[in-house]
Amino acid sequence: MTDAALAPPLDPAADADRGAQALAPRAAGHPRRWLIFALALVVECMDLLDATIVNVAAPSIHDELHTSSTALQWIVGGYSLALAVGLVIGARLGDIHGRRRLFIAGAAGFTLCSTLCGIAPSTGWPIAFRLAQGAAAALMIPQGLGLIRDAFPEEERAKAFGLFGPVIGLSAVLGPIIGGALVSADLFDTGWRLVFLVNLPLGLLAVLGSARVLPASERDRDARLDWRGGLLVAAAMGLIVYPLVQGRELGWPAWTFALMAAGLALLAAFARHALRLERTGAGPLVTPSIFRTREYSAGVLVILVFFGGISGVMLVLGLYLQLGLGFSAIHAGLTFVPWSLGMAVGAGLGAGMLAPRFGRHVLHAGMVVMVAGVIGTIAVVHGGGMGVTSLWLAGPLLVTGIGMGLVVAPLFSFILAGVQDDEVGSASGALNALQQLGSAVGVAVLGTIFFSVLAGGGFAAATERVLWVQAGLVAACGVLALLLPRHPRADEAVH
Repeated sequence: MTDAALAPPLDPAADADRGAQALAPRAAGHPRRWLIFALALVVECMDLLDATIVNVAAPSIHDELHTSSTALQWIVGGYSLALAVGLVIGARLGDIHGRRRLFIAGAAGFTLCSTLCGIAPSTGWPIAFRLAQGAAAALMIPQGLGLIRDAFPEEERAKAFGLFGPVIGLSAVLGPIIGGALVSADLFDTGWRLVFLVNLPLGLLAVLGSARVLPASERDRDARLDWRGGLLVAAAMGLIVYPLVQGRELGWPAWTFALMAAGLALLAAFARHALRLERTGAGPLVTPSIFRTREYSAGVLVILVFFGGISGVMLVLGLYLQLGLGFSAIHAGLTFVPWSLGMAVGAGLGAGMLAPRFGRHVLHAGMVVMVAGVIGTIAVVHGGGMGVTSLWLAGPLLVTGIGMGLVVAPLFSFILAGVQDDEVGSASGALNALQQLGSAVGVAVLGTIFFSVLAGGGFAAATERVLWVQAGLVAACGVLALLLPRHPRADEAVH
């Protein structure tokens, strides 16, 4: 019996249907979907590298531009603040104007602002353009994940996102090393400026490649942007972060506390505004109902506290290693390698193996390990003072990174397990913005603690104080994590 005899009878109508389905973009995926994936990955890596390598470059910026401690906090934390504000509206703008257009505009703005930071003649320039750079990143980052989701068929989507994670993790590992190498190389006498100028070829690749490769995006004609809500959020975040950064330098006058109180009042006004839009059927920037669940509200606090501590400590350790111990930029970058490698190991274990099996216990185990690593780092700094070496720090930083990875990789999945399926998009977007806000606040608060102690106690004492605060913040997160769901949400739902 031949193969032809085993075939079913021909049905022209059925064949036509199957052919149409095969040609349908959503069923088969975009023919250039892996190029689209690569472009999205380029901008994600630019964003992540920019957030990590600037910490290594901060002491060099301080030396060359004679930057005050307050201005240095703005250069490092201003990017996260602007990104936090912009992420709230970036995804919605993509729905209104099309993801392709916003992706290209954001990449172009990011590249321009990076270049302007790299040629800055004085302190004011990098502060202003780091803020603008964060706003541009907020336009492009949300579109990248949406473009991947649209370009890939459902059966390939998990594979694409699965490749996304390791590459992003590798960027985190290489960030401090690349930053240190660029500053130390001092090509053409550029010094720290190269950490910004390196984005120029990557950004041009992203912009020109996107113009040729990205398909036209559908626009939601019914979507509306809640500009009033966006302005309330932006003003509230600015009023809270600005006095936190400026207060120490000015002696904490009464108006700094008044501004923070006004910021909290604006957040309350934003909540009332969002509830009013929800009742009328309009689309608020953030769905208020997600905050009615105990699990999600607790997760918001964990995100703010946990990532705030990490960002603040990374800045402080960079200053301690370079300005305190006299390490070169590349030496400081290499000192962070055990932390980054530990984080990669912990993330692989936490999200891929342990969290699905042991649930929330993995978060607590990670926080215990992380506290142990931080206390070990304190012991090294206290015992070695200004004679600490990279080798002495390697063990405690490796332990800290493993604990951090165990927490960070599955954390969003646990928090999002507490919301309804139709709220995941809004809840996930809010978490991303809150993560960036936490980073900005952490740089402001822990930076303020560091510089306050530094004036009278020296680098070792100031670093110890910040590390003790970090240990306390992680312990507080461990208590808050008791309120999170016991099991994570499936990865597919999170994406």
